[in-house]
Amino acid sequence: MIRVAREKGLVDLRVVSLRDHADDNHRTIDDYPYGGGPGMILKVEPVARAVDALPPMERGRRETILLTPQGERLTQAAVHEIAGAQEVVLLSGRYKGIDERIRTFVTREVSIGDYILSGGEIAALVLVDAVVRLIPGVLGDHDSARGDSFEEGILDCSYYTRPERFRGLEVPPVLLSGNHKEIERWRRRDALARTLVRRPDLLDRAELTEEDRRMLEDLGGDAPSPRDPAPSRRREE
Repeated sequence: MIRVAREKGLVDLRVVSLRDHADDNHRTIDDYPYGGGPGMILKVEPVARAVDALPPMERGRRETILLTPQGERLTQAAVHEIAGAQEVVLLSGRYKGIDERIRTFVTREVSIGDYILSGGEIAALVLVDAVVRLIPGVLGDHDSARGDSFEEGILDCSYYTRPERFRGLEVPPVLLSGNHKEIERWRRRDALARTLVRRPDLLDRAELTEEDRRMLEDLGGDAPSPRDPAPSRRREE
């Protein structure tokens, strides 16, 4: 999708090496931490120069994001907010950590999960892919993105394709019925059931209809009421 977006001229991606903004012959961008300890720390000066070298914004807003395990957890809602920016600058952390002063140059800190990578480059690629696919014209069917997991606050439903039978496993008959209303209802129920089993925490924040609540009651779930986003189920767990 990133390649498609670039070929269509829908996104402009540029990679900047911090070493191009170092000021010594060895193009050094890290150093030992003050106070001692293992590991190397990303220096503030190359980052500051790289940010200062960015052309001024002509319109819209610019998000400057630090990829760090200490940032906010990346969610689909956050991806939509970031996608609304005209320009997005991604700073990838590296080594043991970063000079704390680097944080003064960013507008947001983002983590893609509670685990540690060698650097922020992979996290940056994850964020780029998540944002680019939301740009109109990138996906062949933009409606497909609106039905993805987390777009409506719950997980997506299960899907099937040919063959109808495989090793004793069959496609649910409703999907072969041609009754689009029943298919839509089945998919919604299946999505709610999946969310209830795999990510019940999402239901506390999801925007649920009365029909959704009835389905959850039939499934044995405790759907949050419109006035109580934190139902008793959370306390019981």
